[in-house]
Amino acid sequence: MKDFNQKYFTGDSAAHSRSVYKGSGYDPQDLNRPHIGIANTFSENSAGHAHLRELAAAVKSAIWQAGGVPFEFGLPSTCAEVAIGTDTMCMDLAMRDIVASGIEIVSSVQHFDGLVLLSGCDNIVPGTLLAAARLDIPAICCTGGPMLSGRLDGKQFLQCDVTEFSYGQISKGTASREAILKAECSACPSMGACSSMGTANTMQILAEALGMTLPGASTIPAVFTDKIISCKQIGRRIVDMVHENLVPSRIITREAIENAIYMDLAIGGSTNAVLHLLALANELNIELSLQDFERLSRTTPCIANVRPSGVYAVDDLFYSGGVPAIFKQLESIVHKECLNVSGQTLGEILSTVPSEPDDVIRSLDNPIVKDGGLAILSGNLALNGCVVRSSTVKESMHHFRGTAKVFSSDSEAHDAIIQEKVRPGDIIVVRYCGPVGAPGMVEIMEATEAIINLGLDESVALITDGRFSGFCHGPIIGHVSPEAAIGGTIALVEDGDLIDIDIPGRSLTLLVSDEELEKRQKDLVFPEPNIKKGFMRTYAKNCLPPEKGAAMQMWD
Repeated sequence: MKDFNQKYFTGDSAAHSRSVYKGSGYDPQDLNRPHIGIANTFSENSAGHAHLRELAAAVKSAIWQAGGVPFEFGLPSTCAEVAIGTDTMCMDLAMRDIVASGIEIVSSVQHFDGLVLLSGCDNIVPGTLLAAARLDIPAICCTGGPMLSGRLDGKQFLQCDVTEFSYGQISKGTASREAILKAECSACPSMGACSSMGTANTMQILAEALGMTLPGASTIPAVFTDKIISCKQIGRRIVDMVHENLVPSRIITREAIENAIYMDLAIGGSTNAVLHLLALANELNIELSLQDFERLSRTTPCIANVRPSGVYAVDDLFYSGGVPAIFKQLESIVHKECLNVSGQTLGEILSTVPSEPDDVIRSLDNPIVKDGGLAILSGNLALNGCVVRSSTVKESMHHFRGTAKVFSSDSEAHDAIIQEKVRPGDIIVVRYCGPVGAPGMVEIMEATEAIINLGLDESVALITDGRFSGFCHGPIIGHVSPEAAIGGTIALVEDGDLIDIDIPGRSLTLLVSDEELEKRQKDLVFPEPNIKKGFMRTYAKNCLPPEKGAAMQMWD
């Protein structure tokens, strides 16, 4: 343990700093202790963040108890469910950069010695991770946890079921008002992240897999008292980490990121995790590419029997042992020397974890899917690669050749599906939805959920330079790069073109001659930018492509 001295708040020359904190209600004699920032993404517009005030109170009480001084500050957070079907869906991914920048600036100006990163959903959790990597001061992620799973007519019913219901039966006008009300009131029985393996729960779990939160913390349901106790443990631990100078660069190593990839594959996690881990690696100057995901996917089974790859909800993972229990089944392939914020190595953590699998967390010998449930495809339609959640694609669609039907928005494609203008044998192409084109990389949800709800997932596929919600499943391929807005091949596809999807062969091919593509490239006219001012325009000019994480990291 090192001696601690808060140099910015001691001595006569720091009177002005102490005075301001006195005005905020702090006793000046307390200021010569570790100053711990608590970045709180609380908001009343998201179930995944609505309970974070209570968790922050637990963290703060423990920081005081351990001899630190807590300073809570707020950050914006959003819920992508609200943005589905609207023009603002393009802003969702860019929240990651706003969260990261907000933490970076506040923590730097206030000279915090350590950070507790309190968040719960989609792009917000990875935003806190980017900030931790960028600042490289002692930091712990304190995740909000999953909500409890809902029930409808005695059966499991989750938020993803409402979404599919909305963009299928409701859109066609075949659902009664009573059925709609019953569905919308059944799916979310508590606060917390939506309880399938969407992006929110995926990233909470990966924060633990990276070693950035305490063992077992990420899957504790949001409303359990265990979550409050975990927050108190985190509050005490961050003060110790400041004295130990245990910083993120010692924890988030290349091996730790590989452990997170192993975990993402084992849980059948959201395809958005690919973007977030690539961006995190880039923040730390760690070499990582789509081919690393492909390489590990070939040998890592999907063993978490959780929707959409399986049948259970995420709160069931807690009862089965959470992340440590999943890592126990992966023990023979992961990097056990990696460090956790607790100060333990992964190997030390696993030494006390029971080894018996169950139906929620299966063994390597009894997987949900033999490979990792994620495939990286490439070909003339995706020269820099694209991503598919292969564990959710029915076997009959693993090799599919179809006729292109081209659209420029999710809503346009959805309307065509509902109006039965999309037929079996078609491949929907939704373009100009990438990081530059949207701008911000749209989640294509209306069309994908309509495909599932209308039973088209064994006869129709979808390809996009946008991305998908972690809820989405089926024969859908995203992150196509180069994107349409910078002249990628996806911009050249025309109605009636043949496209070949070969998941086992890892290829995505537009069956059009090179000569014809060259002609189309010369005649290509780009649409006007959707957004011409404000933050999203800044994002479009400074973001990296999806195969590098699509974050605003174009530093040079």
